[in-house]
Amino acid sequence: MCNSRRSLDELDRRIVVATQAGLPLVAEPYLQIAQQLGTSEAEVMERMQHMLETGVIRRIGAVPNHYTLGFHGNGMSVWDVPDDKAQLYGRRIGDLEFVSHAYRRPRHPPEWRYNLFAMVHGKDRNEVMEKVARIADMLGDDNRAHEVLFSTRILKKTGLRI
Repeated sequence: MCNSRRSLDELDRRIVVATQAGLPLVAEPYLQIAQQLGTSEAEVMERMQHMLETGVIRRIGAVPNHYTLGFHGNGMSVWDVPDDKAQLYGRRIGDLEFVSHAYRRPRHPPEWRYNLFAMVHGKDRNEVMEKVARIADMLGDDNRAHEVLFSTRILKKTGLRI
């Protein structure tokens, strides 16, 4: 097992290399990785869990290509909400079916007043703006200001690389 956040033993390194382009799109991806590496499915899962817990791996999650799925109006909504409520609102907004991720970021006044970000997906920009209006209604008076920064192209999304 890896001993610290920064060091990987040989099997951990091989697991990272085997998964860095994504998990296999099969019913039992950890079993397939285990077979490829000559170990057990339980060992792969245990080691990946340990790497998550120690910060070697930040997260395991799906990275959809929203354009391929027909969502062309993607926009990052940015919000100025009270700092003491940003985490609560981030969770609520992140739970909305049309938001792929929401997170808090530091403000940089006077240029940047926003402290909460949420990626909103829609078939077109009008649909995104309707969904942003729903978020604004949810925030009520705590929505002190917001903007939508629309995507113009998709960037290559990659995970950890060794």
